[in-house]
Amino acid sequence: MILRFKILYILFFVAGMSSCSKKLVGETPVKLERKKTEELTNKLDSLSKQIPTTFYSKISTKYTDTNQNLSFKTSVTILKDSVFTALVSYAGIPIINAFINKDSLQFTNKKDKCYTKTTLAHLKEQFGVAFDFQNLQQLFLGIPLNYQASSKYYQIHNPFDYIISNYRKREIRKLERKDWDDFIIKYYLNPDLKSLKKLVIENPKENNFIIINYLKYQFENGFNVPSEVTIDVKTNKNHIEVQLDYEKLEINEPQDIFFSIPENYEVCN
Repeated sequence: MILRFKILYILFFVAGMSSCSKKLVGETPVKLERKKTEELTNKLDSLSKQIPTTFYSKISTKYTDTNQNLSFKTSVTILKDSVFTALVSYAGIPIINAFINKDSLQFTNKKDKCYTKTTLAHLKEQFGVAFDFQNLQQLFLGIPLNYQASSKYYQIHNPFDYIISNYRKREIRKLERKDWDDFIIKYYLNPDLKSLKKLVIENPKENNFIIINYLKYQFENGFNVPSEVTIDVKTNKNHIEVQLDYEKLEINEPQDIFFSIPENYEVCN
């Protein structure tokens, strides 16, 4: 199964993670009760459908890559399956305003008084992986990335984790040896099967590796959504780490979308 992603430039604030989940010092892993593959895939299917009509959160963001280290606030608004906006502020001052739909990305840069209009397709250059609108929505809501009910999934047996993958374990080993040009994705479920614990995405041929840890969740208006997330993106060109702390949350409440390009702004270089 070819895993296709297309992501937006705005994720350069938001694409990162730490490669391991936080653990208490001396914590001993607990063996889990074995579950049938069908039960685990049914849970993934159920989680994939838990999308609120509207979502808003103010997210404290820490971003690091090979060239810079930044901290800022990101106000994210999502209208289900249609619109994603992100307003990035530094020291309380709005700097970047982004508007994304299924076909395009637009953003304004207040500091440089410029704007960009583009599609999502070319943004693979930023991360070595391309996300589409649905993937972006899934990432922020803690929904299984690129899960498709019509596809075949397999359990990777581990006494300490519930793991479902789009490839069998032995197939993954072969793909890694052959530098196969496809994405391997592993979904880690929390022991209560009520939420995702972690996502691991790998392309052996391009040497791209992404880990998304959902460290904490909060229950709001009938939905269990992330409250603390880390992401680690490793490519041949860059290593990006981001920590997201959801400080304010609104689920299924009316949301206004504000985006405009001032007439005196020029195209960003």
